[in-house]
Amino acid sequence: MTHALTFMIVDDDADDCEFFCEAVNEINPLFKCLIASNGEDALIKLRGRIQPVPDFIFLDLNMQRMDGRKCLMELKKDINLKNIPVIILTTSTAKKDIDETKLLGAAYYLTKPSEYQKLRKEIEFVMAQNWSEHSGIAG
Repeated sequence: MTHALTFMIVDDDADDCEFFCEAVNEINPLFKCLIASNGEDALIKLRGRIQPVPDFIFLDLNMQRMDGRKCLMELKKDINLKNIPVIILTTSTAKKDIDETKLLGAAYYLTKPSEYQKLRKEIEFVMAQNWSEHSGIAG
């Protein structure tokens, strides 16, 4: 990668956000990590034209105010945001959730790893993909 990447984590669990941002920072201290506490918060920040625009959005499904499904639908309807790869990062392993988010336009579905090094490897995997060539779920 030729530029410092920006990641947005959308999750109502502060510990999960901290865990994620630490992993991003360990991969490369120049990478930026933005945090939103729910889908509504994420859309307000993204539509407020935060700079830099995230290269990736990691989105939890189960949150108060606006859940991940509704946020994903809104992201994919927004001409300025629809091309940002959205990676679902959730505890759910339900096939229904995987299938539904794929139909809504998620780039990838990731079950939250319980171990820090696994999370870091998953983030590195996401970074290594050419998302412009993918439609639906990668992998």
